[in-house]
Amino acid sequence: MQEKRMEYLTFSAPGRVELGGNHTDHQHGCVLAAIDRTARARVRPTGEGVVRVFSRGYAPVELAPDDLSPRQEERNTTAALVRGMAAAFRRRGLPWRGFDAWVESDVLPGAGLSSSAAFEVLLGRIGNALFAGNSLTAPDIARMSQWAENVYFGKPCGLMDQLASSTGGLVFMDFRDPAAPLVRRLDAALPGYALCVVDSGADHAGLTDAYAAIPRELGAVCRLFGAEVLRQVEEAEFYRRLPEVRRAAGDRAVLRAIHVFDENRRVLGQVQALENGDTEGFLALVNDSGRSSWEYLQNIAPEGAAGHQELAVTLALCRRLLRGRGAVRVHGGGFAGTIQAFVPTEEAEAYCRYMDDLFGKGSCHKLSVRPLGGVML
Repeated sequence: MQEKRMEYLTFSAPGRVELGGNHTDHQHGCVLAAIDRTARARVRPTGEGVVRVFSRGYAPVELAPDDLSPRQEERNTTAALVRGMAAAFRRRGLPWRGFDAWVESDVLPGAGLSSSAAFEVLLGRIGNALFAGNSLTAPDIARMSQWAENVYFGKPCGLMDQLASSTGGLVFMDFRDPAAPLVRRLDAALPGYALCVVDSGADHAGLTDAYAAIPRELGAVCRLFGAEVLRQVEEAEFYRRLPEVRRAAGDRAVLRAIHVFDENRRVLGQVQALENGDTEGFLALVNDSGRSSWEYLQNIAPEGAAGHQELAVTLALCRRLLRGRGAVRVHGGGFAGTIQAFVPTEEAEAYCRYMDDLFGKGSCHKLSVRPLGGVML
């Protein structure tokens, strides 16, 4: 009797490129993001209780989903994300049974392109197909992924990365109501410019406290107004009570709040510029965002860093090379990882060669917008 072959299924989920809205999502603000690069999985349901995930470049993960409580020793690991997503399904009353998954990804790890979000959304799409009858929506999977990253992986991220990855395309997101964020895909382009990211050579390891300080300090501002997040604070009232805010929360918190207020307006301006075909207006706002992140948000170098300010050096050299053309800004969470630049198309190849010469081969990457979010192929 011929043995029945197990069916293989294929899934994919993209990383994300933040075009506007640096550190606004966790304050229920506005974000503009695009999708690039892909994590892919070949999956075989086994009917067993054990989940096995084999990710190229990472240690294999084997999970028997009977104990799904967070484990301190797994924080910041692939195992934490697998356990966290299994727990997210259980929280919804959905099973998480055995399968084997072989994962490959060209979403650059540690580069601010949200490789962890792509992996979480990938697992969410697998679970949606295998255990939920594809009943979960893109926002459902995004919220489950964010919860897994917050509680199991240990990174206090907002919802932007996961929602962008789950939705796909060039997308505007407004998190005023995080339970039901406004998500609108845009049909727009930037003719004449290539989108590039440059790896500064510094990764995000050990920087969780630096990221966490941003929402913590903004929270100190919010408490003075009886608010939980800055989106609930009236900007005019913030400025009226500024001396009190400075005394209670400190000046860096004040500057970070100013960044968030201004950045939300910039995102709306970016969307309008894109829809009006105003490329130069859009690029001017990208540059404004970059300056605000450096001067007000202060997420370019970790506090006290002197000998290692890789991200700042990368930004400075990119600005010098562009000579006022295009745009450049920090990309993602900051403190390490990548910068983002819009480079005149005819100069993009030379730009990447120059950056590779400075920071090492493979440091510069040209990106494009992928129209699909997390999907089963």
